[in-house]
Amino acid sequence: MVTIYDIAAKANVSAMTVSRVINNTGKISDRTRAKVRKVMEELNYVPNHNARSLVLQQTRSIFLLITDIANPFYTTLARGAEDAARKNGYRLLFGNSDENLAKEADYVQTILTTRVDGVLVAPAGDPSLPHLEALKKHNVPFVLLDREVPGIECDIVLGDSKDGARRLVEHLIGEGHQRIALVNGSSSISSARLRLQGYQEALKLGGIEYRDDYLFEAGFGPSHDPRGIECWFEGLAEQPTAIMAGNNVLAMAIIRLLRERGLKVPDDLSVVCFDDLGPFAEIDPFLTVAAQQAYQFGYLGIQLLIDRIITREMASPWNKIVLPADLLIRRSVKRLTPAAD
Repeated sequence: MVTIYDIAAKANVSAMTVSRVINNTGKISDRTRAKVRKVMEELNYVPNHNARSLVLQQTRSIFLLITDIANPFYTTLARGAEDAARKNGYRLLFGNSDENLAKEADYVQTILTTRVDGVLVAPAGDPSLPHLEALKKHNVPFVLLDREVPGIECDIVLGDSKDGARRLVEHLIGEGHQRIALVNGSSSISSARLRLQGYQEALKLGGIEYRDDYLFEAGFGPSHDPRGIECWFEGLAEQPTAIMAGNNVLAMAIIRLLRERGLKVPDDLSVVCFDDLGPFAEIDPFLTVAAQQAYQFGYLGIQLLIDRIITREMASPWNKIVLPADLLIRRSVKRLTPAAD
């Protein structure tokens, strides 16, 4: 196997000079650098990056920990993260917590015992704080995606959940709806809290009284209980004319529930939701949504993380990027006449 000493002997330079050329460090003349690289090519030398990582304490690996890979939002986010990582010479490792704190804790432990340069993480919710504190304690750079966690300061990429939710409800009100319900994620998730705030703000601006019975909290991911949504819906004294879903997973659960009861969207009940349906939306662009820039979440998150990896010893200010959602009006909302309410 060719070593740096073989290259040094043939190029008539020191082994240290060869090492500096390989690692792109130190002051070396362009002429010497070119000579060393030419010998490396002649000898078909392949640098041992594993050995290099031990010296530089870098693995060129980044871990992406998300909450629900089945959700098209996170699937597209992961694609953006992978593209940005590969463009910058990093490998992307992956974990899926399923919105489960115990599973998230296991992944964090894996991250701490597996040498990675940094982590992109969409936390399960506010109780994720100890997991993030563990990363910080062990000097693992990380960037949060989609959700904030009170008590932790770090770089973060968020969507404008409050504004997107407000615009969805304003659209419903503009179409004549007054009885608007919200099926949302847990209040322990920052994005769910902001979507509730946007919902409430739109009702207030539209002169509509907020009703406690028109709010149901479910899980955002695969852990949500469809039976819970069913019981809530059946127990309503007055059926709403429209439902806003806190995300696309909940929207699909609601539409399935309505179909099981022979109810049609939007003829019998209008439905809108936060987040688009990914490639499924291209087959039948049916659902009115506040579509987030999922690809940019991952792409920008990687860029922030790499910057933090490079400057981890510097006290640079934390970055917060808030991406607006696009209101896509389709066919899932029925226009009501004033007499309908």
